[in-house]
Amino acid sequence: MRQEIIKELELITDEEKRVLSGEKQQVVWDIYSSKDKFEVDAKRLIRQGEYLSVRKHCRFVDFPEHGHNYIEILYVCQGTIANWIEGERIVMEAGDILFLNKEVKHSIEEAGIHDIGLNFMALPEFFDIPLGMLNKDNILAEFLVSVLRNNDTGSKYLYFKLGHEPVVDNLMENIALNLFTNEKNHEMINQYTMGLVFLQIINRIETAQKNTQMNYHDILIETTMRYINQHYRDANLTDLAEDLNQSLSVLSRTIKQETGHTFKELLQEKRFEKASMFLSETDLPIADIMVACGYENSSYFYRKFKEKYQISPKEYRKQSK
Repeated sequence: MRQEIIKELELITDEEKRVLSGEKQQVVWDIYSSKDKFEVDAKRLIRQGEYLSVRKHCRFVDFPEHGHNYIEILYVCQGTIANWIEGERIVMEAGDILFLNKEVKHSIEEAGIHDIGLNFMALPEFFDIPLGMLNKDNILAEFLVSVLRNNDTGSKYLYFKLGHEPVVDNLMENIALNLFTNEKNHEMINQYTMGLVFLQIINRIETAQKNTQMNYHDILIETTMRYINQHYRDANLTDLAEDLNQSLSVLSRTIKQETGHTFKELLQEKRFEKASMFLSETDLPIADIMVACGYENSSYFYRKFKEKYQISPKEYRKQSK
């Protein structure tokens, strides 16, 4: 994030002045809720008729354990911010993003003057556009869908340890600036911008940290499926294992256990999906389609294609026209 914005965010806010002026440094509770219990209320923080609000995280005070009736996205601009979620301490660093489900309980340790975080508070309606920009088969989309469906069995949180990702940093900066300046059409602009943030995060899915509902196997499978989707023509398990710092045997066994299919079977399924699309939607010669989908042996391609679809590629094209 640009230094001129960081310097602006380092200035002490009125809320922080109220915290510092007290005999005991306590959260200024009336800003966040009208209830006796420590539950942050969207009506206090999000303007009527809008779906998203952003606030600088208040420093110089411990936030006790609390819940909230909206989806919270915490982004660290500078320094560190430590959260406690269900007994687990998560120390966020600059560039990291934390998604918190509605009603999840968490507390936050006191942040220092150079620890800058932005809290994005979003109602479910805000995610209509960003969710539509995501492929449904990824943990971020599943997290959002479970939130929107009020599914108690979904993930409590998703933590992406991104570090310094210039594209994500720039996108989050744009959202914050739009909200602070209240530009025309800022709501829709921010929805599409957040969608771009989500797409960037999915490209770094291996940075996701586990929670009580998600383990590292989920992340391995998500990364495997994305790898196959992007590199179906020349994908191979050895390269993927090296990229993930996993042994070939462990990764192969994990894929089989978690999906019910081998890597080869998943790859072949994707290749035939692409081949059938090319046959239906283009006039490319079948020999070119075969090569484009990663097959060099024509007899093998024809035999496997017929096993799957019970007809030859030529007949498939004829029936689909």
